[in-house]
Amino acid sequence: MIKTDILIIGAGPTGLFTVFEAGLLKLKCHLIDALPQPGGQCSEIYPKKPIYDIPGFPEILAGDLTKNLLEQGKQFEPGFTLGERAETIEKQEDGSFIVTTNKGTQHQAPVVAIAGGLGSFEPRKPVIEGITDLEDKGVEYIIKDPEFYRDKKVVISGGGDSALDWSIFLADVASEVTLIHRRNEFRGALDSVEKVRELTLLNKINLITPAEVKELHGEGKLEAVTVEKEGESTRIETDHFIPLFGLSPKLGPIGNWGLEIEKNAIKVDNTLNYQTNIPGIFAIGDVNTYPEKLKLILCGFHEATLMCQAAFRIINPGKKHVLKYTTVSGIDGFDGTRKEAPKAVVQAIK
Repeated sequence: MIKTDILIIGAGPTGLFTVFEAGLLKLKCHLIDALPQPGGQCSEIYPKKPIYDIPGFPEILAGDLTKNLLEQGKQFEPGFTLGERAETIEKQEDGSFIVTTNKGTQHQAPVVAIAGGLGSFEPRKPVIEGITDLEDKGVEYIIKDPEFYRDKKVVISGGGDSALDWSIFLADVASEVTLIHRRNEFRGALDSVEKVRELTLLNKINLITPAEVKELHGEGKLEAVTVEKEGESTRIETDHFIPLFGLSPKLGPIGNWGLEIEKNAIKVDNTLNYQTNIPGIFAIGDVNTYPEKLKLILCGFHEATLMCQAAFRIINPGKKHVLKYTTVSGIDGFDGTRKEAPKAVVQAIK
């Protein structure tokens, strides 16, 4: 049994920042995430994409934001259960909650903060006969390790940023990259479209538009795909087929926890502290909804801050917390480290 003060479900930016805000209140955090590494969408889907609306950073890559948040919360020694999905929740007689993952790992905490972004993501799969039989046998929906495709033949299908960006990236990794889109127009960033066009002229990307992958071939593993363009079919030998048609967010098992749900999001009380209809369970970040809700990372940071204040009162009933500015009080980590401004040196003038 893993015990902590605040159990955070979701290790995206909002969940990671919660670690810092909770640490300032001397509260320990443990995070659960179905992904194999912290960072949520910022790490899994667009680590190389710039974000422009984080205060103090005119521009920061999503992956770098994750690294900074991990570093910011490091001295508060958060725990992580990664690669596991929060499955069930049970309220105990003492008011605490036990959350069990799909792999049976149990966690107990008096406060649960759901920071699961848009929920668990499921890939949008193309309708191709036999595609499920070849999943993880040459068919992948998310690229986790580019080196996995080193010196391999790769077919990517899609017309958005992910399809463009990974085609560009893998052009220097794979032995052969083919990009297929059912339209001539792409929905991605203009510079990415230009880069793909340039790499196509250099024969580093084989661009086929307007076209669609209609068939997959292979026994036990993918060997080739059939592409249809303007009524004509062509067979392309390949080691991997990666359809990048986006991800569909779903609340998953959390939707069965008795929480009040509205349009695939968790309703919270934004007039106070983003608590759900179940006392002790909060929802912060993109996973929640309330009047005038904005799904922005900076809004998630604000929600996390107020939620931690409410968590302190639940965990320490009757104990008053005096808000101190970090510029004055400094920061004491659970690992014994301390961050503070250098003391002023007073010297007499003689």
